[in-house]
Amino acid sequence: MQTFEIEANGLWFRGHETGPSDGPLALLAHGFPDTCDTWRHLLAPLGAAGYHAVAPALRGYAPSDIPTDGAYQGAALASDLIELTRAFHGDERAVLIGHDWGALAAYGACTLEPSLWRRLVTLAVPPLAASAPAFLNPAQLKRSWYIFFFQTHAAEFVLPHDNYALIEQLWADWSPGYRADTDVELVRQSLNTPERISAAIGYYRALLDPSNHLPAYADLQARLSNPLLVPTLYLHGLNDGCMAFQDLENPENFLPAGSKIHVVEGAGHFLHLEKPAEVNAAILDFLESDD
Repeated sequence: MQTFEIEANGLWFRGHETGPSDGPLALLAHGFPDTCDTWRHLLAPLGAAGYHAVAPALRGYAPSDIPTDGAYQGAALASDLIELTRAFHGDERAVLIGHDWGALAAYGACTLEPSLWRRLVTLAVPPLAASAPAFLNPAQLKRSWYIFFFQTHAAEFVLPHDNYALIEQLWADWSPGYRADTDVELVRQSLNTPERISAAIGYYRALLDPSNHLPAYADLQARLSNPLLVPTLYLHGLNDGCMAFQDLENPENFLPAGSKIHVVEGAGHFLHLEKPAEVNAAILDFLESDD
């Protein structure tokens, strides 16, 4: 596995890559509170299968750039994946994989430019329409307290307090029983300045407050509600403490023809780290299928 640096959408992105440079592009997008190292179990199998697998740190997360315009709305995140695919010369064989915020960005990218990718894989966060009913459930509102807390001015102080204890607690709550010491330390290193902490929180503020949207992305933002057309594999851990699968409306109702659902028993929110053999096998099987 090697590191890379590439310019796309006006930012410098850095991260990990493996596999043949002329293989089909597999672009992997991480979520919160996480890093591009979250894909360490999947990158090698993708490379061995012939993919040029690329896992960047998303905008705001070290070692990638912090956007000077403060854009963290869905259209900006989707545009990053679109332009990264073009920068890496992705062709009709390209696939897109996203977890958590990376999943939301991937849905947006595939909605805006469906011809860029042959397959989409998302983990832990379904299309927003599938998760909306869950937020009428008090139990899910309790799980999602952090989203609302991040709208407050206290968030920048609390997130790094006591050596990022909040990050450690979220990992423990979301993936019960998983030893996340290595992953939490990587998050500490990635969100290692006040500016990067504000960037991570900015994703959530843009999600709920349209006043944080930039006019430059208005047209693209409006198109994010268009139907998803790229065949999708959606994976969810049955023990996910961030978003309970049983509280979702069936994600398959919001996915296009040729899509599949895979629920991983004994795994939580970070299912690709908890059950890598099962998750990797399901992803590779889907990517290599023709239907």
